Amino acid sequence: MTTALSVREASKIFGGQVALDHVSIDVAPGEVRALVGQNGCGKSTLIKILAGFHEPEPGTEVTVDGQELSFSDPASSEAIGLRFVHQDLGLVGNLDVVDNLAIGQGYITGITKTIRWKQERAAAHEALMALGYDINVRMPVGGLAMSERTAVAIARAMSTRGAPSKMLILDEPTANLPGPEAERLYALVRRVADSGVAVLFVSHHFDEVFEMADSVTVLRDGKHVITRPVEGLTEDELIEHVVGRKLDEYDKEGHVRSHGDVVLELKDLSGAAVQGLDLTIHAGEVVGVAGITGSGREEVAALVFGGHGHGGEVVLGGDVLPQARPDISIERGMALVPAERHANASLMAQSLRENITIVDPGRHMSLGILRRRPEKADVTVWLERLDVRPSQSEFTMAQLSGGNQQKVIIARWLRQEPKVLVLDEPTQGVDVGAKADIHR
Repeated sequence: MTTALSVREASKIFGGQVALDHVSIDVAPGEVRALVGQNGCGKSTLIKILAGFHEPEPGTEVTVDGQELSFSDPASSEAIGLRFVHQDLGLVGNLDVVDNLAIGQGYITGITKTIRWKQERAAAHEALMALGYDINVRMPVGGLAMSERTAVAIARAMSTRGAPSKMLILDEPTANLPGPEAERLYALVRRVADSGVAVLFVSHHFDEVFEMADSVTVLRDGKHVITRPVEGLTEDELIEHVVGRKLDEYDKEGHVRSHGDVVLELKDLSGAAVQGLDLTIHAGEVVGVAGITGSGREEVAALVFGGHGHGGEVVLGGDVLPQARPDISIERGMALVPAERHANASLMAQSLRENITIVDPGRHMSLGILRRRPEKADVTVWLERLDVRPSQSEFTMAQLSGGNQQKVIIARWLRQEPKVLVLDEPTQGVDVGAKADIHR
């Protein structure tokens, strides 16, 4: 059988930690393959090997349409026909569609090196129409719908001026898309596959696996678990393959908890979109705040934590918290895990130890000297308690998967023994097993 992608015995070790363990997969031309697994299972490592960012262990072999891939060389990955679209898309919002399509490959120019704008716009429009999107290519991409932005990123990847595209690799393609826009992306992916290009997409959303994929590959703990057609596979079976066990009934049923004293009160709290929010929360109580995009849900966490509001009060343990003073909120026992963990909660180049202790760096100080050994022991307890993998305190945040990064941020605040823990989209971009861990 002809294969668009053949991976044989792919392995990768980071500092003694096995991230990928002799994984082999084949994907046929025109096939849509889902790649799923818990955070830290090896998905990102495999993608980065294919993209030329990681050099695998000796014995790893990768071919694309029969041609051998040179490792640790992104140019080789592109030249051989691999095309990548990452979750952040890599678009510049204030540039128009034509300019964004030119990023990384340049413009069409004449003999005098003058940009041929008419030809550029025609090529951009043609590339998007081939994907089923009729977009004004003179419009800044920041003004496009999310599915349209994704289409622009895919069009850019597919229209690379060089070797023909053999495989499109998508990382969480619908992570930021509402339902109707996700449906448009499904159709786009099918168009790409119908053209003979193989598609490999990483996902934590099982509904899109069953909607888009012809087949699915599951990785767990760096190892290949199964590859099988989606047809005939149930969601419960897929979950069991991903996590290695059936999810407990705990994960499926609500629990009645006894509640303690009132710990947090919101009184007529208002912000840019929220107006007159009243809420009373007791010790031991879990309260969910839901709403569609634009409803004001997005600003509730920041307002509670001490962001700039337009009125009202936040009362914690009987004390009114001042606005715009999150430092006082922390002192009084408030903790916040924000939605945008990379931008607002993670020190990606720093160690897990530093990420956890940043809100209380003096806990293990004695006479002005940091006692590193007890600090590392303290942090390791929390890494193990939240099942962070790997639980090595000196690993950097950048070395962890998204779900494990989220666990580190939660560990940071649980270590402070807060009165109130505010979680904003705590399982966004997190696999099913990590979701269950966070819920517990």
